[in-house]
Amino acid sequence: MNTANLDIRTANASASPAPQQTLETTPLFGMPLVAASRQAAVTAIIERAAQGTPTTINFINAHCVNVARRDAQYRESLAHTDLLLPDGSGIRIASKLAGAPLGDNLNGTDLFPALCESAATQGLSIYLLGGSPGTAARAADAMQQRYPGLNVAGTQHGFFAAEETELLISRINRAKPDLLFVGFGVPVQENWIAENRHHLRVPVVLGVGGLFDYYADNVTRAPAWVRRCGCEWVWRLAQEPRRLAQRYLVGNVTFLAHATLAGLQARLARTRFHAALKRLVDVTIAGSALLVLAPLFALISLAIRTEDRGPALFRQRRIGANGKPFMMLKFRSMVRDAEARRAELLARSERDGVCFKMKRDPRITRVGAWLRKTSLDELPQLINVLRGEMSIVGPRPALPDEVVTYRDASWQRLGGKPGITCTWQVSGRADIPFEQQVVMDIDYLQSRSILRDFGLMLRTVPAVLSRRGAY
Repeated sequence: MNTANLDIRTANASASPAPQQTLETTPLFGMPLVAASRQAAVTAIIERAAQGTPTTINFINAHCVNVARRDAQYRESLAHTDLLLPDGSGIRIASKLAGAPLGDNLNGTDLFPALCESAATQGLSIYLLGGSPGTAARAADAMQQRYPGLNVAGTQHGFFAAEETELLISRINRAKPDLLFVGFGVPVQENWIAENRHHLRVPVVLGVGGLFDYYADNVTRAPAWVRRCGCEWVWRLAQEPRRLAQRYLVGNVTFLAHATLAGLQARLARTRFHAALKRLVDVTIAGSALLVLAPLFALISLAIRTEDRGPALFRQRRIGANGKPFMMLKFRSMVRDAEARRAELLARSERDGVCFKMKRDPRITRVGAWLRKTSLDELPQLINVLRGEMSIVGPRPALPDEVVTYRDASWQRLGGKPGITCTWQVSGRADIPFEQQVVMDIDYLQSRSILRDFGLMLRTVPAVLSRRGAY
């Protein structure tokens, strides 16, 4: 991807003194995206509103990047933005691909109530502009009920004629709001703000898309656990498949392709070729798989929770590269007190050496047995890959009590990132003796390459389907 055509520089709206709270930025797709916590972003925005510092704020998600690639006017509008806030899992994946660290997911739907709460505390007023008739008013009422001290200077739906713009701006200016939320959708709202910003006597103006619909109860937001997984887009697609199919199904694939290429360019410029390419492959595959498999994740989670009402995910301390510990994620396949019952079963281990394994472990649930046979219990480790704690290919992560028993060459297994799959995983998994696993892992670490990684990934598919050594 040639990011030159998206090269956007912050254009300050005025020479007013900078607010006390400053926000760091990280370049991504040629845009300076804010890298900050949610609280820091809210504090900075409210500070600018209280001090009367003219500030234009827009949000950047995967769809915005796709639109900016083909819409020159939209790119120009973004160039006149003071703060660009990263929004959504797509941008998070792109930042991982490029090795460009960001702070929190600063999406408008989550920031809106936090800004309203701070505005109520600080005695600042807001104005909501956009949405269908009545939507902005209902959203404002909902915020006033939640934060009784909130001052709503006014509301206006987004269905007005172009010739009414001057009158509308006059009405907004007379209301003297401190924050103006504009919800026309991308790129209409950004272009409207850029065209009319010099007429608006409002300190802070934000382009917020369709967030009023959520707080007016026009649209049901995804459950919190779906949002935490970065899969809110799946929820939205299920609600409006005809309208959103092009944006999410085609758009996400297009975005990931451009993000991958942009990430490769960025990483090759900063790091050694192999390390950068391996990490790029890891994040591309893990990120794409998480997006595609989001519905499967939801179904598996539901099945696990239905069986015994316990948590869907199991977190276990493992040892990573160079002995660094981390929490590995799996779908829970055992009863909730499995770790407490492990000690009483150690003597019944059916594998020689330090690794504990039983073909008929009494702690395994019915859903868990199926997950293990199909290897679907390993899927959450894609999140560990995105975090940088694991790789797609590498030695399997060891338990701490296994590592303390290592002798001689066994320590060399910790010379690289642990992986979801490896040489012995595709050669028999649990049927391979521990000593042979060590030999295979060391051989991989000493002769690893991207081509070998792809070969092992391809061999993983028939290995999983055969179910050999899976228990």
